Amino acid sequence: MRRAPAAIIIASIAAAVPAFAKHADIRKQAAAPALSAGTAANKPAAPAVRPGQPGSQRAQNLSRGKTGKIAPKGDSEREGAILAALDRGSDAVPNFSDSVGWRLIEDPATGARLGLPEKLVPRASASRLGSRWSSAQGQIQIETFRLAEAALPALFEDEKKMARRQIEASVVRPDLFVLSGVQGLKDFFMRAEAHGSEVRGMTVLYDQATEGTMERIALAMVAAYTGFPDLSVPAPPGVRRAVDYGTAIAVTKDGNLVASARLTDRCGSISIPGLGHAERIVADKSSDLALIRLYGAHNLTPVALTGDGRQSGDLRLIGVAAPLAQSGDGVVSSSPAQIKGSDIESAPAPGFAGAAAVDDRGVLAGMVDLKPPVLATANAGPARGTATLVPVDTIRAFLQAHGVSPATAADTAMQAEQSVLRIICVRK
Repeated sequence: MRRAPAAIIIASIAAAVPAFAKHADIRKQAAAPALSAGTAANKPAAPAVRPGQPGSQRAQNLSRGKTGKIAPKGDSEREGAILAALDRGSDAVPNFSDSVGWRLIEDPATGARLGLPEKLVPRASASRLGSRWSSAQGQIQIETFRLAEAALPALFEDEKKMARRQIEASVVRPDLFVLSGVQGLKDFFMRAEAHGSEVRGMTVLYDQATEGTMERIALAMVAAYTGFPDLSVPAPPGVRRAVDYGTAIAVTKDGNLVASARLTDRCGSISIPGLGHAERIVADKSSDLALIRLYGAHNLTPVALTGDGRQSGDLRLIGVAAPLAQSGDGVVSSSPAQIKGSDIESAPAPGFAGAAAVDDRGVLAGMVDLKPPVLATANAGPARGTATLVPVDTIRAFLQAHGVSPATAADTAMQAEQSVLRIICVRK
């Protein structure tokens, strides 16, 4: 087979990059036709493809059924695979090898949740309308986008007409669409979702030589993508949110705090609203304790670590709920709970990871360890988080091991409400 001239290859690869810049001009139109409910959208007639043109062999392969016979134009098998992926939804857990590095993430640029094969696309950067990940040589490219004012039907029609793009499968529902086909020298999948006038989406492009691996991964990404996740409920298992809210407890006057090691893991930055930036000094994942240092802080009101670590009876949980779980702005709140052994019943609101737990005397009994939910099942219903107590004696031992002396009784708070602070973790 003859090699294509270098200039043609370079031009083809450049054309394969999603043209997201034009999305900014797709404005909401009052007369825009609504996307019809159902499964497969009506596809435009496929353009004539001559042997040797990019995508011609791919188009022939996709039009063959399992028997190898030529099927009518349009890839009903691919549409069936897309429908199955949409029906599985974000609860589907793909069984990929460790070499793929599959992980659910929340995209800080768009707010969407997506599955990402991190080891295949190690190069991360910002794009004009979202985030971009790519392989070292660009064979695989993943982009997210967010359009604040857009009409989903107009975007759908525009994407179908993109230059050098051949649509081979499309699925349309009232609030989303999925497109798949060939773009330049790459295969692609695109999913977009609408909520009100906002549209969020992602596009996956990959060289046809990687189809054996990437088609399955791309379908898993279509299944896992959630454009508008509900931030008022705990994140699914394995998800590290782009922005996490929790509670920290002051243990000294000059800026030493204890917080959840799980919540403060892999933070690009940590902040305490109204007081400034902080740093995670050390963490013990077995107890879920992290030592946080708030620099430049003076005259904090630390909590008294004088409790006896009782493991039964009534508790009161004191923390700062996440913004979507409260009506106030960073207001300290409390809720009753029961402690049985190390288990707290029932699990508190999001934002209470690291909250103070006090007994019926108002004495600190420990810190709330808010564990992520287990996978949902058909019989068990939605996934729910669980909460356990990190006893006060474990906190004392943790601080002593890392050279922190708790405040004296004269400096401590009479009530734990004065010692809890909101902590915010921002991940890259």
